[in-house]
Amino acid sequence: MEEVVLLNQTSLVTYFQLRGLSVNQKAQIAVFSMFLIFYVLTLIGNILIVITIIYDHRLHTPMYFFLSNLSFIDVCHSTVTVPKMLTDTWSEEKLISFDACVTQMFFLHLFACTEIFLLTVMAYDRYVAICKPLQYMIVMNWKVCVLLTVALWTGGTIHSIALTSLTIRLPYCGPNEIDNFFCDVPQVIKLACTDTHIIEILIVSNSGLISMVCFVVLVVSYTVILVSLRQRISKGRRKPLSTCAAHLTVVTLFLGHCIFIYSRPSTSLPEDKVVSVFFTVVTPLLNPIIYTLRNEEMKNALNNLVGRKEKKEEK
Repeated sequence: MEEVVLLNQTSLVTYFQLRGLSVNQKAQIAVFSMFLIFYVLTLIGNILIVITIIYDHRLHTPMYFFLSNLSFIDVCHSTVTVPKMLTDTWSEEKLISFDACVTQMFFLHLFACTEIFLLTVMAYDRYVAICKPLQYMIVMNWKVCVLLTVALWTGGTIHSIALTSLTIRLPYCGPNEIDNFFCDVPQVIKLACTDTHIIEILIVSNSGLISMVCFVVLVVSYTVILVSLRQRISKGRRKPLSTCAAHLTVVTLFLGHCIFIYSRPSTSLPEDKVVSVFFTVVTPLLNPIIYTLRNEEMKNALNNLVGRKEKKEEK
């Protein structure tokens, strides 16, 4: 009898209502325009990085292999939330079906967790390149790079399946309003018609722990790298420092959101939406800017790619 009641409760909520970022019409128009520009630039920037790395054989190194993976993830990560948010700007109800909400949560955590693991692998790559340059191509050979990539995508998938499974097993019988512009596990489980303390502990143990451990590993890695760079002459430091500074900027912005959201119980704070905007919209756009403007090899490769296209058009 209890199982029948539970199934009936679960089926009561078929749609969730997203509050969005603002109810003010003028503010919504401004948000739509800004987010549309950010999303288009994100797509152009990251896709251009991937194409440049594929076409320029000088960039066929482990560092740029991982960078192309990062750009691909950023395109996917931004696409999970931003198009839905843009269409909801012109909708008063801002509805999302239960299945679509679950799908959005799954891919959001898949790409987010995979990116966390990827940033950690990229830090290890820089550590080997700077601290053990003579062994770099032996340690970071292509077989190792492919295995690491498969491992980080597998880890992201397992993490996402675990969180999504915990969420969909809960009964939802109302209310159905999510205080954000996309579906995420902390906001959704608050709407469950049951005690969620154990689930919240599991989320903190899973997502929060992954974020904290990876952040500590990254800090330790860059500390070792900086200590190593102190022993080099000034000219030798410049390029490694530039690369590490770019990587550390991305890490701080991305992992800062994960630690802020997932390392505490599911309570709403006024800052949540602002942090979510940086997480889903701003960071994927900053990655191509940071990695291209601070990287001479990428800028030269981009110029060569553009020059090659111009020559073909002239012919």
